[in-house]
Amino acid sequence: MENLKNPLKKERYHHGDLRAQLVEATRQLVEEVGPDHFSVSEACRRAGVSTAAPYRHFKAKDDMLAAVLADGMQRHFEEMRVCVEEYPPATLDRIRALGRTYVGFAQREPGVFRLIFGSRSELDEAKAALIGEKRPLEIVEKEVAAILKREEIDEDVIRRAFLLWTFVHGLSFLLIDKKQKLDSMGVDIEAALEEVAVRVMQED
Repeated sequence: MENLKNPLKKERYHHGDLRAQLVEATRQLVEEVGPDHFSVSEACRRAGVSTAAPYRHFKAKDDMLAAVLADGMQRHFEEMRVCVEEYPPATLDRIRALGRTYVGFAQREPGVFRLIFGSRSELDEAKAALIGEKRPLEIVEKEVAAILKREEIDEDVIRRAFLLWTFVHGLSFLLIDKKQKLDSMGVDIEAALEEVAVRVMQED
């Protein structure tokens, strides 16, 4: 385990945004080797800076992971928020779009997805602060309420949104962990998203 506790000597950099470069290098390593095996020195090498450079922006290795976590959560939330806009309000098309977007993010960035929803206690504080502002489940609840013509997020809305979320969340992990070969099982992901949306949103 590496840490960044020594003070920096003053250095000159010819980079537009050193912090952003280090975060991107860290993100790449999280995707390649996972957060447990990410190396600060390798992130610095990829960013083209000295191993002292991170001190300018991060106190420790986990702070670099927390920055990747925050960036990932922001992008995940924004993708879900934007994906529904091309469909008419209060339609199942928007629910399906949310499901595709959720699963798609996990497949494109499985390392970041695991970092967001993993159990690293060192990142719990940063995660808790962000979850209070960026909760994908809230987007699902809003769309469910619109379809049901509910003015408030009541218990029924919460229940249905939770069912939708747990399905796509579990599906995402099945796909990125490759524990089940869904193709060989004859599972059509798009058809599954369609069926779950219909079943969960049908009137009781």
